[in-house]
Amino acid sequence: MLDERSREQRVVSIPPQRPIGGAIIDDQGREIPITETMIQRACRELETACIHAGKHA
Repeated sequence: MLDERSREQRVVSIPPQRPIGGAIIDDQGREIPITETMIQRACRELETACIHAGKHA
């Protein structure tokens, strides 16, 4: 039988501007670390684009 502690989930919070393990290469060939803030912004932009596309379908 599992006790309550074995069911707990640990949530690790990463500061929004801390790199999360990926990078993009800019036009000058520089490596730019990808941050959580960048991912959140891209998701919001994608969601907005999908909403607008749905209104024009």
